[in-house]
Amino acid sequence: MLIDYRILVISANVLANQMGLPVPVLPTLIVGGALAAQGTLSGTQVFAGAVMACVLADSAWFLAGRVYGNNVMKLLCRISLTPDSCVSETQSRFERWGSNALIVAKFVPGLSLIAPPLAGATQMGWVRFVAYSTLGAAAWVGVALLGGMLFRRQIEALLPRVADFGLAALSVFGVLVVAYVAYKWWERRRFYSVLRMSQIDVAALNQLMTTPPPPLIVDVRSATALQLEPRRIPGALHIPLKDVQQHLRDLPRDRDIISYCTCPNEASAAQVAKILMDNGFKRVRPLHGGLDAWIAAGYTVDTVPVGSALRGTTPHPAG
Repeated sequence: MLIDYRILVISANVLANQMGLPVPVLPTLIVGGALAAQGTLSGTQVFAGAVMACVLADSAWFLAGRVYGNNVMKLLCRISLTPDSCVSETQSRFERWGSNALIVAKFVPGLSLIAPPLAGATQMGWVRFVAYSTLGAAAWVGVALLGGMLFRRQIEALLPRVADFGLAALSVFGVLVVAYVAYKWWERRRFYSVLRMSQIDVAALNQLMTTPPPPLIVDVRSATALQLEPRRIPGALHIPLKDVQQHLRDLPRDRDIISYCTCPNEASAAQVAKILMDNGFKRVRPLHGGLDAWIAAGYTVDTVPVGSALRGTTPHPAG
């Protein structure tokens, strides 16, 4: 019963981590691997339980992405401790790697949580998703358990010392986890305070678009985000966040440049505005509320041509 209980604890830890809770899991798996090498725990059962927990969590996020689409990514960005990278960078990786992203997702910070709902939102087949998710989970869990097995002796020497400290060791560990979350939260607040520059609201932008010369409007969403929400502000130039540096010479310095996205708090749009300002652009502002606020206000939108988001084409700015 003790072995079954420990396997249950390891599986529950993996499930909580993969559902997005800020709980560490690699130490648990590594210790599980060491105990399996000792023969006091079934390595096969630990491996199977951890992989099943991964696939269960991935499937839940896949279903959420399939049902709620882009709203799931907005939720993840809203609660993310690293909003500056948030969904945009992980979407870019998903676009480059395709289904293979699910195999390596567990090894890439940020991608692990975003890849399953993205797969669901982009209508990946269920059987294909489960197959790739299982492969990725097996590789990730296997590496962690193998690490525990290889360093069995060191872990065996360390565990009694941890047990001697007992509650004190657990308390220190808890304080470290809280300190990490607090630090990331502070970074998040600092990011928004630095980037909460002079914004423009949708009404002011709509008025500005009727005044010559019109502003250059830059849609900084990834190709995947554009596919999930195939509408844009009329005349908007599509330059994903990851490509902004490549197009600095193409952008005018004598016109207002308005950046927008569909992420909470305009994280990507604000980051693009900061990049432009750091490169000498003076008249740059992110759109407050982004595309969602523009649509909610009832202003005109264009529909992105079918397939253009997947091709990643970027039009040349006029003037």
